[in-house]
Amino acid sequence: MKEGSQPARITLLDGGMGRELLRLGAPFRQPEWSALSLMEAPALVREAHESFAAAGCDILTTSNYAVVPFHLGEKRFFASGADLTAVAGQIAREVAAKWGTKVAGSLPPLFGSYRPDLFIPERAPEILNILVEVLGPYVDFWLAETTSSVDEARAVAEALGNDDRPLWISFTLMDEEKSPEDAPRLRSGQKVKFAVRSALRLGASAILFNCSRPEVMSRAVEAAIEELTSAHISLPVGVYANAFPTQQGDTLANSDLHDIRRDLEPLSYLGFVDTWCRRGATIIGGCCGIGPEHIAVLRKWLQEK
Repeated sequence: MKEGSQPARITLLDGGMGRELLRLGAPFRQPEWSALSLMEAPALVREAHESFAAAGCDILTTSNYAVVPFHLGEKRFFASGADLTAVAGQIAREVAAKWGTKVAGSLPPLFGSYRPDLFIPERAPEILNILVEVLGPYVDFWLAETTSSVDEARAVAEALGNDDRPLWISFTLMDEEKSPEDAPRLRSGQKVKFAVRSALRLGASAILFNCSRPEVMSRAVEAAIEELTSAHISLPVGVYANAFPTQQGDTLANSDLHDIRRDLEPLSYLGFVDTWCRRGATIIGGCCGIGPEHIAVLRKWLQEK
């Protein structure tokens, strides 16, 4: 899409569930992270979903991002991970039915966000199979999110097998750009264009970028659309950025409670969103630190457009 044109329809995602749960007063600590709310305060998980739905999002994402061995530990994940995932799916489905939204089934990083070097491909199927089986009854499509490498995306696609629901693959990007001329890259170092080609081979129905700084997203959108155009394929491209400061390459996304930028209030974030849409993005939303107040501003902006 050329600069200055506007897409006919923008799909609006929700925002960052973890920080919204924290704002609501939900229990929130390491190592369980947001999974602790599913254990001790599921009513607040429902309230967080309600907040985003009331703000006007089209899609709610299940709140099982931290229901993985990295956060729960091996023993607890295999003992109670399925039950917690079912709670996440059921709550999202019930809120979606009330508000008329769709539900995205979160398939998160299994061995720590932002760290493709910690990914263990031979371990991935046993974990993903549990998430897919349990979330299956509740979701409209699948969202592989904060995907740091093509290997992580491939593991998700293989775990889904013959499931005929759409698969959206969302990659997380390097926060540091070496130079304006350097091609946008995943946190693995793989170029975005290579990731897009790989996602197409894996059967992705949409390609997104999430949990990276807003400043690095525009070039990734451009690279994705260039690659899709050269392949004569039309797929939605989307963005849901975080509100974290720059994260270094050896950072674990949920290893500590990162500061939230003060300069990304809703209108500032809208400025980035407007740019992404002008570049051709047709799916927008927010990740960590982007709350219902941001989504409400985006919804109003879309209605005015």
